[in-house]
Amino acid sequence: IIKEYERAVVFRLGRIQADKAKGPGLILVLPCIDVFVKVDLRTVTCNIPPQEILTRDSVTTQVDGVVYYRIYSAVSAVANVNDVHQATFLLAQTTLRNVFGTQTLSQILAGREEIAHSIQTLLDDATKLWGIQVAQVEIKDVRIPGQLQRSMAAEAEATREARARLRYLQTLTTVATEKNSTIVFPLPTNVLEGMGGISYNNHKKVPNRT
Repeated sequence: IIKEYERAVVFRLGRIQADKAKGPGLILVLPCIDVFVKVDLRTVTCNIPPQEILTRDSVTTQVDGVVYYRIYSAVSAVANVNDVHQATFLLAQTTLRNVFGTQTLSQILAGREEIAHSIQTLLDDATKLWGIQVAQVEIKDVRIPGQLQRSMAAEAEATREARARLRYLQTLTTVATEKNSTIVFPLPTNVLEGMGGISYNNHKKVPNRT
């Protein structure tokens, strides 16, 4: 008895019967002559462990993901590959490393969905002969070295501060254009000393020592 989500590939004296899988339901096999292999047609979740990758701009990263696939041809999955699930798992690892190795770090961080779609297309094309259909590929995490994370955070903070100063100056320009007004900037005395050589001590009277 073959379940609804299973198919049976029957070999009679070494040959596949009717060139297609049987089931679901009740199937008849001849003892000592027929041998059958059950194949599960449900979607399989393949978890790709973290892969250490050197990007195109020479940054070491670790990337992991998930691949969702299913068997659509039980005969191809049995007759064309020894272990279809192991082969798909290893191919997913290799394809992930190869695709991410051709991208820069900025491309990886900004285009994870496009990269995942590219990996899915490559896997689907490569596994058609195995009776596999790749439904989806998801990139779970991209890990970069801690020192690089701190550098990127500092750069982002500097960029935000520069944009804030630019918006402030644009606001002042708009106000000055619309209305004839005077804008006063509070500055510390040490800045004035550096700009014009003005010093508070210079204004003090020095006693005449003669």
